Amino acid sequence: MTTLQNKIDFVGLIDVNHANPNGDPLSGNRPRITSDFLGEISDVCLKRKIRNRWLDLEQNILVQSDDYKKDNFKSIKDRVAGQEALKDFEKKLDEDEFYKLACATWLDVRSFGQVFAFGKSGDNSKGVSIAVRGPVTIQSAFSVDPVELETLQITKSVNNETNVKGGKSSDTMGLKHRVKYGLYVLKGSINVQLAELTGFSAQDADMLKKALSQLFANDASSARPEGSMDLKRLYWFEHNCKLGQYSPAQVHSSIVISHKEGIEVPTCFEDYDININPLPGLEPEIVEQYC
Repeated sequence: MTTLQNKIDFVGLIDVNHANPNGDPLSGNRPRITSDFLGEISDVCLKRKIRNRWLDLEQNILVQSDDYKKDNFKSIKDRVAGQEALKDFEKKLDEDEFYKLACATWLDVRSFGQVFAFGKSGDNSKGVSIAVRGPVTIQSAFSVDPVELETLQITKSVNNETNVKGGKSSDTMGLKHRVKYGLYVLKGSINVQLAELTGFSAQDADMLKKALSQLFANDASSARPEGSMDLKRLYWFEHNCKLGQYSPAQVHSSIVISHKEGIEVPTCFEDYDININPLPGLEPEIVEQYC
């Protein structure tokens, strides 16, 4: 594989319609919002979805969730030890070799980085503390406008056990929270200098672009019904040098989003005007569907 040669920045537009894009456990699982009432999807949530899409694309991924994994390992340490090249790594640890093998083995490690911190598990084992700094950075996605939250009272039929009289246990009441409508903006970059250290390649960058374009495939739940979340457009800026022709802030802010004339409160993607402020010498690839 060819190591990445040119800086890449990207911007994605995420459409949210009557869905909870990222619940906040500190707020009763209500959709995350800022102090200015802008909707938020955390970077951790976005990276989880990207990892899941990579798993769908049959890539080797280290950090897998219990409800979306492709192997039988129960922990990251087990998954590391399960690799033939890293078998018994605690007893014969060479940090440089471990770093190289981890980056070569798992796409998410050479993309996002990873901290390997394992304690001693035997008399002959060594404690492990190795940090990999990844070239791909993704910011939390924020909505263009303040979002309106809706709360529904629902009946939950949790008939796990029969009651003392031998009948059906009682239904319980609950709450369901969602964003009425919001257009969220995702921003990210790929650093070439760090890509050289982890071995992140041009092919890996294409795999990231594909995962982003399919971000909400196989991601439906009761909080995010099919079709309620969609990556409407992805702007992919590939510079002609390692450092980039423009700063990431300049590139990200070149996507200008405004309300169409006569629209005060947008209720759909079509209520927005999306324009690109030209950056001489840097033209984005625009992805509008699965690639």
